[in-house]
Formats: sequence, structure tokens, C-alpha cells
Amino acid sequence: MAAQVEHLIEGRSRDIGGFEVRRLLPTAKRRMVGPFIFFDEMGPAEFAPGDGIEVRPHPHIGLSTLTYLFEGRLVHRDSLGIEKTITPGAVNLMTAGRGITHSERADPRDRVAGYRMHGIQTWLALPQALEDSDPDFVHHPAADLPEVTAGAARVRLIAGAAFGAISPVAMPWSTLYADIRLPAGAELALPDDVEERAVYLVTGAARLAGATLAPAGMAILSAGPATLLADADSHLILIGGAPMDGPRHIWWNLVASDRARIEQAKADWQASAAQQWRDSRFTLPDGESEYIPLPE
Repeated sequence: MAAQVEHLIEGRSRDIGGFEVRRLLPTAKRRMVGPFIFFDEMGPAEFAPGDGIEVRPHPHIGLSTLTYLFEGRLVHRDSLGIEKTITPGAVNLMTAGRGITHSERADPRDRVAGYRMHGIQTWLALPQALEDSDPDFVHHPAADLPEVTAGAARVRLIAGAAFGAISPVAMPWSTLYADIRLPAGAELALPDDVEERAVYLVTGAARLAGATLAPAGMAILSAGPATLLADADSHLILIGGAPMDGPRHIWWNLVASDRARIEQAKADWQASAAQQWRDSRFTLPDGESEYIPLPE
């Protein structure tokens, strides 16, 4: 049976670190798509000289963050001691596990000259067996990710196996994540070997399973064959995977299958700050002194 569009979701504007993002997941209509529990489009935003992104250190548990840029740069610092600048087409994959702290800030070189920023940040829930795993960070340069042609489409495979390619970005759960460029008049059959899928239209005009995609909108698909049709040159993001092993709770930057884990992390974040990050669960990244307090 052919797939149907179960939900059409419009992005909601949010402010992070001085600029707006469009948030698609989670929503009341759909909490997760496969392991994806959070989906933000960052920008496109234009920063004047002297301005830039300033996301101060904050904690995560129970998830992996995956940052992927179309334009611009971001400097990642975390409590593992890692500092890594991400550039367009590359992947920063940070696994929080039992707990990690990180910041994301403008590259000082961009702050001097001004710059554009545009990209996608997603959170992926960890399997229950890995929620208390050791934190980790992996960077993949753009050259690591396979680029394939599928008919007239150009596809960069960020995670998973699809379109005859396999991404080197290792994930602990069945995951599909692809960056698709589809010229006007072209079509693309989507992989149908994953149970949950969603398509996000970054730019252009496209249709999917009889529904018209709105710019900055996401279509949630049911299982089954589905074909994308481009009415104009279009840029799209495909995400998906197997259903997660149970529901997840999400509060601020904390994700867990058990609310008690979130409550403990909240208390530990406050205690860590009160102890000035000494002998505490959470510590600040090297070179950082600011942090985001626990929301009230």
C-alpha cells in the first residue's frame, strides 16, 4: 500500500542564542520520527560584524545531538575537552548519555567580518540501554559523507543506508537522514524499508503522496512506497528510522524514558553550579565561565 501523509507540520519560531530558529519536532501531533525527537532549522540568518551566535554552556542527557550546516561555521566546546569547528556539509555528533555540557558559538573570524548561518540541528533519542552510557563526540568532515545521484536527484547521505550508499556516521538505532536536491520537474522514490519517515522542505516547491509541502514545513509519512515530485528546484531533508523502544520525556535539554532521570539531572545541574563545577556531575567546557541556568 502506498504511503499517506499523516500530518503536515508548520515550523514554530524560537530564539536560541540571539537568532531565530524554526522548530518542527516535537509537536502535539508527533513527538518523534524514528529516533528524531527534536528538529530545528537554524536560519538562514545574516549576522553583522560584531554579532554572532552565543549559545552558552548547557547540559544534555539521554540523547545525541547532530549538527549539519548549509552555510556558516559554529565552534563546539564540550565538557569532554573537545573543541571543534563545524563547516558546511560536515557532521558534529555529540552523544550525551548520562550527561554532558556544551556550548556553540560563532567562529571569531566570522564575528569580525559578519557572516551567514543556515543549517539543521536534530536530537536523536538514545535506546534505553544506552541512556546512561558514557558521553562521546565524533566529527565527520564533509568529504566523509557519500554523495549519490538517484535519477535527477543529488543526495548526501548523513546517516543510515539508502540510495545505494552507506553513511559512516554510526548510530545506535535504525536511522535515516539525507540532504536532497531535486530539480524542477524531477521525482525521487523514497526508501520504504524504514517504518517512520518525514520530509522537510527547506526551499522550493514539492509534492509528496498527494500533499503539497509548504516551505519550512514537514510532512510525516505512513509506511509504504512514496515519491517526491519537485514543482521547482527544491532542497529537502529526509529523516526517519525504526520506532523507538518506548516513549520519551523531554524537558529543556534533557531527554529520558524515565522522568526520574530528568528530575535528577535538573537537581545535579543546579548543584554543579552551586559547587562551582567542582566534584560534580556536570562541568563546564574548557575556556567557558558562563552557563545557562535551569529554567524556572
